[in-house]
Amino acid sequence: MLGSQHFEEHGYAITGPVLSTVEVAHLIALIEQNITTEPKRGGVRDIMRRLPELRAVAYQPSVLSLAKQVLRAEPSVVRSTLFDKTDAANWKVPWHQDVTIAVNERVEVKGFGPWSIKEGIVHVQPTTEVLQRIVTIRVHLDPCPASNGALRVMPGSHKLGRIDQNDVPTHVDEARAFTCEVNSGAALVMRPLLLHASSPSAHPIHRRVLHFDFATGDLPSSLQWRMR
Repeated sequence: MLGSQHFEEHGYAITGPVLSTVEVAHLIALIEQNITTEPKRGGVRDIMRRLPELRAVAYQPSVLSLAKQVLRAEPSVVRSTLFDKTDAANWKVPWHQDVTIAVNERVEVKGFGPWSIKEGIVHVQPTTEVLQRIVTIRVHLDPCPASNGALRVMPGSHKLGRIDQNDVPTHVDEARAFTCEVNSGAALVMRPLLLHASSPSAHPIHRRVLHFDFATGDLPSSLQWRMR
């Protein structure tokens, strides 16, 4: 269970194990057998479609209950990504908020935009109301200490609402930033509007993370989540 007060105040929480060591080993083997190319910068998108077995991970009680606790309703996965920092893919992520969602097709709706295409998938920036109905759960398959590109967050920054990317530096205080070191099999739960960043791994080894975005409710008009 999450510490609800801490999560609401700070916008993130690190959990205990949500997967057993046996489950983690099975998932790593599954990924190694089926994902043959090095992840591109930004990770492998639509990983649940590429590996349908991962649906069972997102919807098993230990993970799904975290999303329910935050969203207080029955959630569904609306985006799934595999991240893995290695020698061949060891990128830096500047401070930012997650402000895009993946949808089936472009439908012009007031308050939604700009639009983009990422690896053939339609993305759009939705209204803040939609972003507030999303929670991200990052299930770590490998240990992620600070030296292995752990995510850094600005506690409480999710309360600022959507921030123009040009204004982000004014809201970052490196002295207050928290480094989210997460054990293998555990998870980082966070709000999309929480400012976060990560550095390249100092000693690049696998840092496999299953990134699931859960959401409640439908999108307006005929706009549809890519995954439900």
